[in-house]
Amino acid sequence: MSFSGDVKNELSRQVGTARHCNLAELAAMIGMCGSVCISALGRYRIRIHTENVTVARKCFTLLKKTFNIGSDVSVCLHKGNKTGNQVYTVLVKDHDAVINILHALKLFDADGEVAEHVSPANQLLVQKSCCRRAFIRGAFLAAGSISNPRKSYHFEIVCASEDRALQLQALIRTFGPDAKIVQRKKHFIVYIKEGAQIVDMLNIMEAHISLMDLENIRIVRDMRNNVNRKVNCEAANINKTVNAAVRQIEDIRYLEAVKGIEKLPDSLADIAMLRLAHPDASLKELGEMLNPPVGKSGVNHRLRKLSQLAEELRQNKEE
Repeated sequence: MSFSGDVKNELSRQVGTARHCNLAELAAMIGMCGSVCISALGRYRIRIHTENVTVARKCFTLLKKTFNIGSDVSVCLHKGNKTGNQVYTVLVKDHDAVINILHALKLFDADGEVAEHVSPANQLLVQKSCCRRAFIRGAFLAAGSISNPRKSYHFEIVCASEDRALQLQALIRTFGPDAKIVQRKKHFIVYIKEGAQIVDMLNIMEAHISLMDLENIRIVRDMRNNVNRKVNCEAANINKTVNAAVRQIEDIRYLEAVKGIEKLPDSLADIAMLRLAHPDASLKELGEMLNPPVGKSGVNHRLRKLSQLAEELRQNKEE
């Protein structure tokens, strides 16, 4: 199972004891992947479609626990949809039960009408912090996903309308994470791409086992990245040192051939002979070999002076 599937499987087993939280979670699930159907006779039905059996089971459980309507809810399996995946439909057929649900979820407007495609949740359902957590959890179960954290960090919830996305973004931001919105074809995606904020999202939704799994993966990734950075930095420093030493030796060889090292001042001649004898030595090591010892800056100054003399001789020769 994917990491996203593991998170949903964990969340699907959580059923709160507070009715107001269950209502908030159910409102999110119906709003994200459900619809209210009205027959020609004015009879109401609720359909919730999902490709995840654990989500269908969670819907069934919430409906049964919150409204005590088990016998009037059916779960149907459909095959042959556009994506080729199995689709589960949770169907509430009893008109009176649906009316009760719609009233509890505050889906009727002032005129007593309800849209076929459920609008953003009534703010009365998400006033409490625990209810906001439940709503975000329901929205993720219905239309969310998390990428494999071993490859990348990406959390998203797909919304059918901009209003719904804006409401969800605002609810997430009350807990801290800076969720953003991007339009993808006809949908609006509420997403987070920072690993630490995705950990916060798992904590908000109360997916604590998945949170620990993600933290372990982040620790390993961070350690690996730190090691790689240090290795790359060390390799770059080694390359820089080697390239500098090669240039210094070339300049000293040129001075030796054109002018002669013995004609150089003693301080320059000493460092020139040491560099030729120890091409792999660092500036610090070269300085310790001198008598008296000289610091890195002093060695670097003398080698720069040798390079300047060599460059002057090359220019004079060209002229």
